Amino acid sequence: MQISRTASRVTAAVAVAAATVLAVSVPAFAHVSVQPEGVAAKGGYATVDFKVPNERDNASTTKIEVNLPADHLLASVMPQPVPGWSVKVTKSKLDKPLTVHGEKIGEAVTKVTWTADGKGIQPGYFQKFPLSLGALPEDTDQLVFKAIQTYSNKEVVRWIEVPQEGQDEPENPAPTLALSAATDDHHGTAAADDDDAKSGDKDDAHQEAAAGSDGGTDTTARVLGIVGIVIGVAGVAYGVLAGRRRTA
Repeated sequence: MQISRTASRVTAAVAVAAATVLAVSVPAFAHVSVQPEGVAAKGGYATVDFKVPNERDNASTTKIEVNLPADHLLASVMPQPVPGWSVKVTKSKLDKPLTVHGEKIGEAVTKVTWTADGKGIQPGYFQKFPLSLGALPEDTDQLVFKAIQTYSNKEVVRWIEVPQEGQDEPENPAPTLALSAATDDHHGTAAADDDDAKSGDKDDAHQEAAAGSDGGTDTTARVLGIVGIVIGVAGVAYGVLAGRRRTA
């Protein structure tokens, strides 16, 4: 009886542990999101990626529309070509022209639409859609982009609900880009490329130094290993000889 009870307790514990693992391993509900490639600083320019997952098992994503924030218009919006997709940039006339670098701009991009030329985003996959944006506003901490996802079965999912601070995430949250503090260089793209190049040179130097160091370390390790083997063999031989002497 005691063994049976112990076995039951073990079985129950295993079941609870398995359930816990499954609960932890269940992936979070995926949705359309936006993240910068690097830094998205106020007043600067940035490349951002709209990540679009396919959440259906029986349909593909064939179109994605991203609406730019009307309360913070961006003077420069440029899409990067995505293989297998055509892109359309929609511009609208502004009631009040924007002044950028001393020039007045009478229209701005209000929507970018990607349409699949082929099968689109298959079930179980996602696709990134890059945009170059600028100049980013300096009077807000975030930009909200409302997106519309269309599937091959004509289903439409509207990612347009604006997340509110202190509240649970809505069912269909709009992609939200967090902006970091402004930097001295508002045109940081070229400077960032130079910094990346310099950083790459430094990294190469560090890698070469590290390679040399690793080579020295490997050689030392091999020598010590050989010495250890020799000492071990000598110890075994000494033990055998000592045993023979005792026997004699």
